[in-house]
Amino acid sequence: MASLNVGNLGEYLREQRRTAQLSLRQLADAAGVSNPYLSQIERGLRKPSAEVLQQVAKALRISAETLYVRAGILDERERDELETRAVVLADPSINERQKQVLLQIYDSFRKENGFDADTDKDTADDGPRTAGGSGAEQPAGPRT
Repeated sequence: MASLNVGNLGEYLREQRRTAQLSLRQLADAAGVSNPYLSQIERGLRKPSAEVLQQVAKALRISAETLYVRAGILDERERDELETRAVVLADPSINERQKQVLLQIYDSFRKENGFDADTDKDTADDGPRTAGGSGAEQPAGPRT
């Protein structure tokens, strides 16, 4: 039983393959999957794993995250965050310390704007936690 997302994925893959001027066989060879399997994905009959999608994305020279969103594996917001992080980490013009600082600033802005609530990150990581988990029992005053 093919889901709606799988059909959209297949149509998108076919469009990307044609744009890249690759035959089905050429893409299957480049991605390391069988020709019939890739054909079934394009027709919406199979739901590929994240690993297969990554291989196909690499062969098409497109973002794997885009395929994950199309397949329903990844939320679009998560994809945007991952792509932002990937661009920062891949930038050869800044050093590792600068990359980490930049990502920390990015995280703080996301948290401030309430986007962290949609991820697996703890949104209340402001300091020591009590056994109850709220942190509310901590005394007010300077932290050392």
